[in-house]
Amino acid sequence: EALLGRATSAAAVTIGGNVAAVATSSPGVAAVAAVPPGKGEARGEPREAGSPCAARSLGGSLLVSSPSSKITQPGDVSAVVVEDQPDVSAVLSAYNQQGDPTLYEEYYSGLKHFIECSLDCHRAELSQLFYPLFVHMYLELVYNQHESEAKSFFERFHGDQECYYQDDLRVLSSLTKKEHMKGNETMLDFRTSKFVLRISRDSYQLLKRHLQEKQNNQIWNIVQEHLYIDIFDGMPRSKQQIDAMVGSLAGEAKREANKAKVFFGLLKEPEFDVPLDDEDEEGENEEGKPKKKKPKKDNVGSKSKKQDPNAPPQNRIPLPELKDSDKLDKVMNMKEAARRVRLGPECLPSICFYTFLNAYQGLTAVDITDDSSMIVGGFADSTVRVWSVTPKKLRSVKTAADLSLIDKESDDVLERIMDEKTASELKILYGHSGPVYGTSFSPDRNYLLSCSEDGTVRLWSLQTFTCLVGYKGHNYPVWDTQFSPYGYYFVSGGHDRVARLWATDHYQPLRIFAGHLADVTCTRFHPNSNYIATGSADRTIRLWDVLNGNCVRIFTGHKGPIHSLAFSPNGRFLATGATDGRVLLWDIGHGLMVGELKGHTDTIYALRFSRDGEILASGSMDNTVRLWDAVKAFEDLETDDFTTATGHINLPENSQDLLLGTYMTKSTPVVHLHFTRRNLLLAAGAYSSQ
Repeated sequence: EALLGRATSAAAVTIGGNVAAVATSSPGVAAVAAVPPGKGEARGEPREAGSPCAARSLGGSLLVSSPSSKITQPGDVSAVVVEDQPDVSAVLSAYNQQGDPTLYEEYYSGLKHFIECSLDCHRAELSQLFYPLFVHMYLELVYNQHESEAKSFFERFHGDQECYYQDDLRVLSSLTKKEHMKGNETMLDFRTSKFVLRISRDSYQLLKRHLQEKQNNQIWNIVQEHLYIDIFDGMPRSKQQIDAMVGSLAGEAKREANKAKVFFGLLKEPEFDVPLDDEDEEGENEEGKPKKKKPKKDNVGSKSKKQDPNAPPQNRIPLPELKDSDKLDKVMNMKEAARRVRLGPECLPSICFYTFLNAYQGLTAVDITDDSSMIVGGFADSTVRVWSVTPKKLRSVKTAADLSLIDKESDDVLERIMDEKTASELKILYGHSGPVYGTSFSPDRNYLLSCSEDGTVRLWSLQTFTCLVGYKGHNYPVWDTQFSPYGYYFVSGGHDRVARLWATDHYQPLRIFAGHLADVTCTRFHPNSNYIATGSADRTIRLWDVLNGNCVRIFTGHKGPIHSLAFSPNGRFLATGATDGRVLLWDIGHGLMVGELKGHTDTIYALRFSRDGEILASGSMDNTVRLWDAVKAFEDLETDDFTTATGHINLPENSQDLLLGTYMTKSTPVVHLHFTRRNLLLAAGAYSSQ
């Protein structure tokens, strides 16, 4: 398969054990060439998996994309010539243009003094320079082997940096010799991806004038070489506005990154007749009744009869056709929806909590089927356990010999093929050889996905409770996987920093989404299946286009690795949760942050919108479920042209107005949330005794 998708300037993807160099050619096409691992090359030691700066040890040297590579045909992978791959030392050599090492502290404190004495309106914006300059000046000293000066520089100024950079500074403090830099990928990323700062033209002119007057070339060189300053016209931003948006590994997103058009609308539902309920049939003698009832039923199915102007074309990506069983399920869904509780501040959902007791195997992932009939747990002992949460037990299909005796024409053939002898409430699936970090049921409930530290994603049949396929593409732990809302496609993301799009009937990925600077920790499909959101330990969220593999949105603002994502049912908004205990709300169409929900005191592992999108539920390691008023959070949004152009967002001061309720467990961290079709909220987690 030719892999479509634009790789970022320093993305390397691993395929089948080899490192693949990504050569960027025409926009939207990345060709991939596999390179065998080199002999005797240093391996970077992997840091604790999942940490914000987890390094990858690749079986060979890290290869960086080269824009000049010759590509014969976009689809011709074998004929790719990858030229002049710069090695690590070439990447670092930019640090050669050094000044007098003894003056670095003076340069930095001079700039610090200038910024702190500037007008309030400029101070907040220019203060963003402190961290990237500190890192690059420190690395320049280390690279040029001025170890004592570097140590003194670090000790004097590291305390001035913002608290959310502490983890990165810890990594930096361990780089004290030139040799350390060569194997460190966090370092490489910092070098190769320019740190982005968004500054008003007035503040930028002030800085430029100051550096030129002082003839402070050292700092000016770093600004030009290593920073990308996104200059906008207009008022400088306030400290609060900047604080809301910064904190990621590579600074803010460039404004261009969020300009592409995104089709965030929903696809039109297929039309089919909803059969009448038994209750309706009773009224058929009286002429008027069924006629009145029928339109009411049809309205449920006709939510999206009119084409949404923001929706993608129906055939933009090929989606699987609806089988009869899917249609039946849709009908059931509509009937349930007709009885759905309308939620709101005055009508909060009941919450049913599934607590996993004695889960000494270590519960690492949970999913619940759309119809809330089954629950699955992924465990650290590498098992996947499926429970039935209705009185109906789980049964396997009969053996081939028994199946041959069944009358294929009988009405209850689906019932007859099930083997009663296998009925049980729990099925345990064995196959992984490491903790299972992600699980996902297919929409039709026939399949189950699981992904593990062993680097594989497995597809299980829920008819036979056996493994059908093991997908091997990631060489490192896979942190999350999820089925498309239409089935067939699924996405996975892992420690190798890329997300992959798969189809159940292909053993190789269809798309590779490369661009994150650290582990991809969570993945989610947009409700229309044309886009995928990924959250990462680099503290950014990216939205990818499934059609061409392009990154169409980059959201920055979280101060820790992202662990949960949820799209609103109408497809317009995205909610994200991270280790910083904040839930951030994003407007996908405009590419803007539109809300911040504060209240949790620990990592947020679960986010879910109610079926009609009125309420957002969040679940956290702080043992609470919180309910937020989503309608109020998204009304009266400031999405005028000025806000979109400059990113001047004005978040409401107090998110407590949006908090509708906090529900404590005794000692159970919340790892999963799910709204049933009638809007009952299900939550799940494993009781922890400490």
